[in-house]
Amino acid sequence: MKKVLLGIFVLIFLALSGWMGYYFYKKSNTDPVVYKTEEPVTTDVVKKTVATGSIVPRKEVEVKSQVSGVVEELYVEAGEIVKKGQLLAKIRIVPNIVNVNNAENGVQTAKINYDEAKRELERYEDLYQQKVISEQEYRKYKADFNLKREALQSAENNLQLVREGASKRSGQASNLVYSTIDGMLLDVPIKAGSSIIERNNFNEGTTIATVADMRSLIFEGKIDESEVGKLKENMDLLLTIGAIEGRVFNAKLEYIAPKGVSEEGSIKFPIRAQVLLSENDFIRAGYSANADIVLDKREKVLTVKESMLSFEKDDTFVEVETAPQVFERRAVKTGLSDGINIEVVSGLQKTEKVKVPEAAATQKI
Repeated sequence: MKKVLLGIFVLIFLALSGWMGYYFYKKSNTDPVVYKTEEPVTTDVVKKTVATGSIVPRKEVEVKSQVSGVVEELYVEAGEIVKKGQLLAKIRIVPNIVNVNNAENGVQTAKINYDEAKRELERYEDLYQQKVISEQEYRKYKADFNLKREALQSAENNLQLVREGASKRSGQASNLVYSTIDGMLLDVPIKAGSSIIERNNFNEGTTIATVADMRSLIFEGKIDESEVGKLKENMDLLLTIGAIEGRVFNAKLEYIAPKGVSEEGSIKFPIRAQVLLSENDFIRAGYSANADIVLDKREKVLTVKESMLSFEKDDTFVEVETAPQVFERRAVKTGLSDGINIEVVSGLQKTEKVKVPEAAATQKI
């Protein structure tokens, strides 16, 4: 039994010895590690944050009707350029029976009062001509006649407004809809024959058209609370619009909301920026856009990749190649970083090579 155990032990020892010999042989023939190096680059470093939002007109209005009825004529369509005061639509009023009845009763009452005042005035005018009554008393009846005449005209105008939407006295028609500003028609949501509701104190009314000044556009977006403290008015923005490839538009930050809003569990602050367009630029309203807000910038400075740095307490180090694959650990002073490249203020020359950590390749020497 002892001889068997001894034999097993010897076999195990020989196997381990052979494996160890093979391991050290392979390790001695392994190619040495060659570290990759890169030279510092002179470039611009821009620190920025991103806000998402959309492009909207600064001035956009919804034109509504002053009367209810049916659209009889529609003179414009979306995309047209209109001027302030230009006729957009004509409304055919469908009169309310109760309102018409009340207006007709008002006319009849005013007519009776007018006829009575007229007879009184004629009678007292004869007495005044005969010097029976004084001028003061005559003027009282004449003033009463004038008031009754004005009341009759007002009742007739009211009846005409209820029936037709226009009055003879004013010469204006409330059933005609005009543009209130110069601009482009973004939308005309109604069609000829559509029923509409008037604008009043109790409802917004039916929108006849949406008009906007497309020469003055703004970017409206939101930015996270962790970044809003770094923003200031008049900062430069670079707008990237998904629908317009290969173009970057400039903008100027003009508003930062003093109060944030809760959105998907985080607090975000609305911002607004003026879009700076050239004469030939045209951007459609409603485009989604991303705004790169430039927080700080360094132009033509010496930079290395931030991944090349190592940190120890408050010091920053890089490994500089002093001879082929021989590196020296050196402290450097850094400046602005954009998350990829970082400015090197001192401690490194442009011609020196810096070790790229964990970017190694193997080769046989």
